[in-house]
Amino acid sequence: MNINVKESFIEKFGKYFGEETDLPIAFWYGNDPLQEEEIRPKNWMCIIGQLNRIRKGESLSFSADSVSCGGGKTYCGFSEFMPGLADFLSTGKERYLQNPEIAQKVINQFPVYNAPAKYISFKRWDQLLEEDEPEVVIFFAKPDVLSGLFTLSNYDQSELQSTIVPFSSGCGSIITFPYQESQKENPKAILGMFDVSARLYVPANTLSLAIPMKKMLDMIANMDESFLATDEWTKVKNRISR
Repeated sequence: MNINVKESFIEKFGKYFGEETDLPIAFWYGNDPLQEEEIRPKNWMCIIGQLNRIRKGESLSFSADSVSCGGGKTYCGFSEFMPGLADFLSTGKERYLQNPEIAQKVINQFPVYNAPAKYISFKRWDQLLEEDEPEVVIFFAKPDVLSGLFTLSNYDQSELQSTIVPFSSGCGSIITFPYQESQKENPKAILGMFDVSARLYVPANTLSLAIPMKKMLDMIANMDESFLATDEWTKVKNRISR
């Protein structure tokens, strides 16, 4: 991670979004964990809930053995989908899709991949070191903050769909889809955290915006020349911390 870029964003983010606005977190894959002891959950554990620890400044790595939720394990790239998922999503516990047939068609479209390394590691932006190589940056934010980030993500784009909202689990929207986008020449940002099952693990009035690092670098470079320097945005910014 280029430390100058890291510090530049912290300064600009504070200037345009308020010093009290939460910094994003970032993730990447690697074979060395960030903590001495590997996380070994004794019971079922939602990875979205664990990310609250990273948002507070802890740095953590997760392996296939660290993620006990079958869906989370898949969305991190550590396994295939669990058997019976179509029933679970439709006529089973969650009932998010009308029937198993529709659910299976949705599952067939999901961008499953194999994790390129043993661990997926998360750090808050201000904790990043020069040797870290973030692939995706994730904001958890209120609507006013998201409006600024969303507009900035589209600032240098001519395509109307440069930020997308795919139907997804919470972890799919911040890990699977943005990681897949990070491998593309012109990646899209992913608006997410609409998953009802994940909502209890994030604050009320909070959604996520996951941005591939390649796109994030362009956004940082564009901040000073964008709408963020206008009076209209200043009026929005002034109510963010209220």
